[in-house]
Amino acid sequence: MDEEYDVIVLGTGLKECILSGLMSHDGKKVLHMDRNKYYGGESASLTPLSQVFQHFKRPVPAPADKYGRERDWNVDLIPKLIMANGKLVKLLIYTGVTRYLEFKTLDGSYVRKSNGKLAKVPADEKEALASSLMGIFEKRRFKNLLMCAQEIRLDGEKDPKHSNIDLENWNASQFYGSFGVDKNTQDFIGHAIALYLNDDYVKENCKDLIQRMKLYSDSLARYGKSPYLYPLYGLGELPQGFARLSAIYGGTYMLDKTVDEIVMEDGKVVGVRSGDETARTKMVICDPSYVPNKVKRVGQVARAICILNGPLEGVNKCQSLQIIIPQNQVNRKNDIYIIVLSNQLNVTSKENYLGIVSTNVETGNPEAELQPGIDILNGSNGNIAEKFFTVADLLEPVDDGTPDNIYVSTSYDATSHFQTTCEDVVDIYRRATGKEMDFSKMTHTMEEEQQCAQ
Repeated sequence: MDEEYDVIVLGTGLKECILSGLMSHDGKKVLHMDRNKYYGGESASLTPLSQVFQHFKRPVPAPADKYGRERDWNVDLIPKLIMANGKLVKLLIYTGVTRYLEFKTLDGSYVRKSNGKLAKVPADEKEALASSLMGIFEKRRFKNLLMCAQEIRLDGEKDPKHSNIDLENWNASQFYGSFGVDKNTQDFIGHAIALYLNDDYVKENCKDLIQRMKLYSDSLARYGKSPYLYPLYGLGELPQGFARLSAIYGGTYMLDKTVDEIVMEDGKVVGVRSGDETARTKMVICDPSYVPNKVKRVGQVARAICILNGPLEGVNKCQSLQIIIPQNQVNRKNDIYIIVLSNQLNVTSKENYLGIVSTNVETGNPEAELQPGIDILNGSNGNIAEKFFTVADLLEPVDDGTPDNIYVSTSYDATSHFQTTCEDVVDIYRRATGKEMDFSKMTHTMEEEQQCAQ
C-alpha cells in the first residue's frame, strides 16, 4: 500500500463507486478503501433477510422461513428509483456499466389526493383522459401545458409556436397561470412529474420546471408503463458494477481496511494512513463519515422500511410502484415518498413485498411524520408485518474541496429517485478534475449496451 496514487476514494457508497469508476476510466491510478466488509456504505443492500434484523438490532424472527426463503431478500437501506432517461442512466451508458446489470420497469407512479385516495400519474393520453386527478376541463388545460412543455425550445433558438411564453422572465407560477391549471394540478405536476421536494420552485425561473417535465416525458416514452427503472437484486448491484469498472481499468480495492488518518501537509492532502501503512495521493474523494470536521448538518431524513404481507390496496394490482404524497396534502413543507417493491425485482420472497417511506424531518417526532405513508402501506387489513425506523443526518461539505483537495459527497436525501445523487457526482467530478462530464460521447442506448454484453 506504501505507494502513490492519483486518487484515493474512501467509502463504497454509490457516489464514491461511480467516481472511482469514472477516475479509473479516465486513466487515473485509483485506490479505493472502505472500513466496511461490504459494498454500498450507508446505501448498501442487505441479504439474507436476517442481516436486516441484525442491522437494526432486532431479534431474527422464528421460524427462519417466516417470510419465505431468506436468500430471496435484498433489502436496500436507501432505496431510490432510476429515471429511464436520467443522469444515472447516462452515467451507466457512458461507462459501460449497463453490461453488468439488468433492470426492470416499475408498474406505475401514484400520487395521493387531498381526499386520501391514490391516483395514478397518467402514463399516456388515454390514462390522462380517464384519470380521477382532474375534471374534464382541467384535463384539457393539463394536456395543453404538457404539450407545450414537450415542444418548447430551451436552447435559445426562436420558437414562433410558443412565443407567448416568456422563458427568461417567467417563474413557474406564471407558467402555470398562462394555462389556467388549478392548484391540485400544479401539485401533482410539481411533485409527481417534476419531482420537486417542496414548493420553493414556483418562484424560480420556469425553464427548470419545463426541463424536468421533459425528462419525465422522455423517460416515460422509453418503456411506457412508468419512467422508473430498478436493478434486479437491488441497488447493491450498482456500486459493485462501478467497482468492477474501476478494477478493469486498474483500480485497487481494499474492503475491511481501517482509515486512521488523512495525512495533510501545508493545508493540502498528501496521503491516507491505515495502521503503519501510508498511501500517497494529491486527491481524496470520500463520504461524510470519513471527514466529520469538513461537513455540516443541514437536516435529517426519516425512513421506515416495512415488510408487507401482501400487495398494496387501491393501485390496480401494481406490484412495484412509487407513491408521492405532496406536502400540501398533509400540511407539510416537504413531500413524503413511498416505494413498493416486489419479487418481480428479485428483492423479496414471492409472498411478501417491501414498502419504504421517507421524508425530510420537520418536527421533534419524525416517526409520526411518516404516518401518512405508513397508513397507505398498512391499508385496511394491517398489511405491515415488520417495520424498521431510522433517522439519518443530512450532511454536506463546508467547502467545495479545492482548498485541500478533499472532495466530500453529500448524504442521500429523502427523494425516491437518483437525480440529486447524480447531480452531486457530476459536480464533484467537475470540481476534482476541472472538466465537465461529456455525455455527448455516448452513442448507444442502455438496451444496445446490454445486448452487446449478451
